[in-house]
Amino acid sequence: MSNLVYVITGGSGGMGKATAELVGKYGTVLLADISEERLEQTKQDLASKGITDVHYQTVDITSKENVEALAAKAAELGTLKGLVHTAGISPTMGSAEKILDVNFTGTLNVLNAFYPLATEGTSAVLISSMSAYMVPTQGPHMEAILNPFGENTAETLKQFAQGNPGAGYTFSKLAVQVIAEHAAWDWGQKGARLNSLSPGTINTAMGRQEAEQSEQMAQLLAITPLKREGEASEIATAVEFLLSDAASYVTGIDLRVDGGTVPNLRKVQASQQK
Repeated sequence: MSNLVYVITGGSGGMGKATAELVGKYGTVLLADISEERLEQTKQDLASKGITDVHYQTVDITSKENVEALAAKAAELGTLKGLVHTAGISPTMGSAEKILDVNFTGTLNVLNAFYPLATEGTSAVLISSMSAYMVPTQGPHMEAILNPFGENTAETLKQFAQGNPGAGYTFSKLAVQVIAEHAAWDWGQKGARLNSLSPGTINTAMGRQEAEQSEQMAQLLAITPLKREGEASEIATAVEFLLSDAASYVTGIDLRVDGGTVPNLRKVQASQQK
């Protein structure tokens, strides 16, 4: 039987590392991130917890060549069982253009490179965000978002973002959900599954940076029914479920793990409009 491989982009981040701690029990882990130093540290941290079959590769997901090299490495290691795409940047980390390059185009690069490796039983999870649910559902931007595989979609979304990093981020994360919905058909023809997962306010380095620098994040946390941030481990357990045979009939969905923020936000907004 071929070795089962789990690939995690953004592998040295909070959610990526927490996911590796769980899936490392089932097979080989291949971590990808932009910093070799952080990847090496993550490998050491995982080893201290008994997860020792860990490989890593430095990858810039905006580079097709980088991502294709990562897929080639995964193929060398064995059979792709799970793909967890957590790599991305938030509104405080770059311009609208950079955010769309990483979060949108990077996601397409990852899916395109790994689709040939998908076989029956493979499962992929793309990390979106609860902010995707805050994109206005009417407007010309939706035509582009609903056509994520269009030749000029990335450039069109950059124009609609008008230099606003927050808009670029929410557009990119809604597009990730649409990508998962649309591509689930092609993955399904191989007996493979593809879903997205939308975290709420999560206690990771990126999440803390957003909370400290974004007034909106603080406001969202204030209306979260569970009255706290989520932990990276709580995202990881949801990812583990989507990757597992327990979710064998689940594909093409977005799983929101946000402590109830989005539905309560809708309720608050509706009451304010009365």
